Amino acid sequence: MRRKNKRRRSTNISNLTDTILSILKKEKNKSFNYKQIAAKIGVNDASSRNQIIKTLQKLKSKQEIEEVDRGKFKAVITSEYHIGILDVSSKGTGYVICKDFDEDIFIAANNLNKALNGDEVELYVYKRRKRGKLEGEITQVLNRAKTDYVGVIQINKNYAFVIPDNSKMYKDIFVPKNKTKNAQDGDKVLVSLEDWPDNADSPFGKVLKLLGRPGEHNTEIHSILAEYGLPHEFPRKVEEYANKLNTSITAQEISKRRDMRNVLTFTIDPKDAKDFDDALSFQELESGIYEIGIHIADVSHYLKEGTDLDDEAYERATSVYLVDRVVPMLPEILSNGACSLRPKEEKYTFSAIFQINDNCKIISKWFGRTVIYSDARFAYEEAQAIIDTKSTSIPKEVSLTGKPYNTEKNIADAVLKMNELAIILRKQRMSSGAISFDKLEVKFNLDKDNNPTGVYFKTSKEANKLIEEFMLLANKQVAEFIGKQKPERTYVYRVHDEPDISKLADLQSFVARFGYKMNFKDKKSTSVSLNKLLSDVVGKKEQNLVDTLAIRTMSKAEYTTHNIGHYGLSFDYYTHFTSPIRRYPDVMVHRLLQHYLDKGKSVNQDAFEEKCKHSSDMEYLATRAERDSIKYMQIKFMQDHQDQEFLGVISGVTDWGIYVEIEENKCEGMVRVRDIKDDYYKFDQDEYALIGETTKNMYQLGEEVMVKVKNTDLIKKHLDFHLLGKVED
Repeated sequence: MRRKNKRRRSTNISNLTDTILSILKKEKNKSFNYKQIAAKIGVNDASSRNQIIKTLQKLKSKQEIEEVDRGKFKAVITSEYHIGILDVSSKGTGYVICKDFDEDIFIAANNLNKALNGDEVELYVYKRRKRGKLEGEITQVLNRAKTDYVGVIQINKNYAFVIPDNSKMYKDIFVPKNKTKNAQDGDKVLVSLEDWPDNADSPFGKVLKLLGRPGEHNTEIHSILAEYGLPHEFPRKVEEYANKLNTSITAQEISKRRDMRNVLTFTIDPKDAKDFDDALSFQELESGIYEIGIHIADVSHYLKEGTDLDDEAYERATSVYLVDRVVPMLPEILSNGACSLRPKEEKYTFSAIFQINDNCKIISKWFGRTVIYSDARFAYEEAQAIIDTKSTSIPKEVSLTGKPYNTEKNIADAVLKMNELAIILRKQRMSSGAISFDKLEVKFNLDKDNNPTGVYFKTSKEANKLIEEFMLLANKQVAEFIGKQKPERTYVYRVHDEPDISKLADLQSFVARFGYKMNFKDKKSTSVSLNKLLSDVVGKKEQNLVDTLAIRTMSKAEYTTHNIGHYGLSFDYYTHFTSPIRRYPDVMVHRLLQHYLDKGKSVNQDAFEEKCKHSSDMEYLATRAERDSIKYMQIKFMQDHQDQEFLGVISGVTDWGIYVEIEENKCEGMVRVRDIKDDYYKFDQDEYALIGETTKNMYQLGEEVMVKVKNTDLIKKHLDFHLLGKVED
């Protein structure tokens, strides 16, 4: 009986050329022989090694790689390598935003090469195009955007995995059992990446902090803060330092300041405000001339450079305003105590004082350190009551100090006159091209356990605008005072670039569906068109959607030492001077202003530019945390409305579904395309719509629909709707 010879069949290694190029490009400064490449791929048989050797020779002959030493190869470096920032989608693919290209570079999931969302990366851009888009492969991670993630831990016998909350984190994180910090299965934790070995599918990490059980209120709020690297408490040494500060008002310090204690002074703030960082003073000097002081808490008097307290304030850079709490930049002894301009208390301030006439022409201006005495504290509603009634008396809730100048009539007259001046200032600003964004702000009524019992919208009335105009005046004039000096001095500016032309075109195309016309011929016509649009949509079903889209056309305001002006306000010079309790850039502005008032030389621009960038970055993170907390509370609110039908407007359309914003409470959720059963729907980008393949039925951006809650997920912060149908005209 003849025995059949068993021959081992050789298996070709798939995508070997791309794999070898990927290995060499990823570590382009190293050289590899065929054995090292085989080890990287994970093969060790003779057939595989021969395939690698042949492929190396082919690539060498095509001059895609070079042999730098006998049998050792490196990638040929060409100008195809670029640097950019990776944006990962929830599908696990990505795009790199790269200044070398007008379009974003698509990155397939298998070409991410362990880069994560927000990372600064080096990439190779292919000459071929896929569906008309440039495509690339990430060759190196230059800087990780973040290393800490929030997620739910799954405990196994000898190891654990953390499943991140962040949908853009496409890998679970492996945690050795000895690095779980004794977390229990199902706990929500903060985990830090430590390593990502070459042969590992998932990154390795360790648990930094236990956050609690998923779904519990404090767990989810602390998770939001932890996700963005924002603290929820002060280090003990910082609290101890702050508590030892001398916060008394001394005669010695008063002697160094302009004494404003006998000038009528008051604050106007939200009724639930705990810190008051700005006050206004008013006195009539002669017929038609008024002296108005904008007095700002002198935080820099207490916050000394080089201290633990200052370091902590700089790292935070901003207070964070979540739906149920404020995470302050400064400890309470300063934010709610020494630096809060509370009524019937003397306080150190930094002031901008103007003499202006009835037409709001500035006759003179003065900047410097002062001491004030706040005679009264108004809530916005109380100041508005004076404005509405033109009354010469004040609401009974506002108590007076009994000083000779501090009568009901005097203080009511001051509010009314300052409102008249604020209206003139606003008209002047708008006529010069400023844009009026009064977007609805969603607020919640909360019970004692922080459960939402209702939704309301913050409105901006004349009392709000009175404060806004005088704060803008101070910010503008302080920036001009330094910015126009010669020689030029390094300063901190708040700048806002002109809007993106392509985004304006998209906005124009969208609002045309509602019958609005726009003119973007030049800067003046653009601002006039935007203001008319924002005015015309007030009270309409599409208001919040149009407001949001209009804001998205705008560039992002930021802090910098390079002044380009503020487009939205139509100011050539602008800074932030008025809120040092809650913004670190304002502290820098105060310090620099005093330095230059003292005839100091210009400071190092690079050092302050770095501080400006950090402040802008932290502001962005705080804004995202604030939005996440609103989204969380909206979902929590909708949990108690499962059986209710709602009228909504389609606020977004994607290939996986439509987003719907409920008109009465502005809660936004998703209707997934797979849940629309009457047809097979496809996304039409040009029409901003999902269109049924058979029926040609269309669900278009801006249309009204009826929805019902399908699912509320507090942990993933998802709100899903059932689509009940369109609202017919």
